[in-house]
Amino acid sequence: MILKILRSPYFTWFLLAIPSFMMMRGYFSGQVDAHGLLHPSGEFSARAMILALICSPLTILWPKVKIFRSLMKRRRYIGVAAFGYALLHTLLYLIDKGSFSSVMAELLELSIWTGWVAFLIFIPLGITSNNLSVKSLGARRWKNLQRLVYLAAVFTVMHWLFLEYEIGPIMVHFVPLAVLEIARIWKQQSPSKNTVAA
Repeated sequence: MILKILRSPYFTWFLLAIPSFMMMRGYFSGQVDAHGLLHPSGEFSARAMILALICSPLTILWPKVKIFRSLMKRRRYIGVAAFGYALLHTLLYLIDKGSFSSVMAELLELSIWTGWVAFLIFIPLGITSNNLSVKSLGARRWKNLQRLVYLAAVFTVMHWLFLEYEIGPIMVHFVPLAVLEIARIWKQQSPSKNTVAA
């Protein structure tokens, strides 16, 4: 029974939503304002996106590790969570600014418009992360659309970097992803290279 609960998608959703519950509890209790939640909500969005992205390279590099296969099965949930936290981050930003004019006043700043671009890319990815969209678009078109997440990752890095100008936290979060992706590409191309050489 317990094992069945742990494998349930609802349990996965619950785990992914815990940080948002804590943020909203702090906000509605008055312990923290919208501005104070901007960084954690954005950071959790980035972390969920990275976790979703590393599922594939981890599974390809270490196909026999059960926890990596388990993550791979839940990758879509994690990706939707990344969109959810990005949406929360955006709503908190709008609340913090307080008016349309305040939002527009800094829209063209590099640290701001890169965040908006990343969020706009996230929207179709989050909306189509379901079986109905896969059937409607076709598996190939759906996969090509979902690959836009890599572009969203680039703009997320830019948004984070130019907003805080701290390279350390960005490297901690994104360098492991880059290393795993490079290793995945190398492993996938290695057999073809060996075949050519033979």
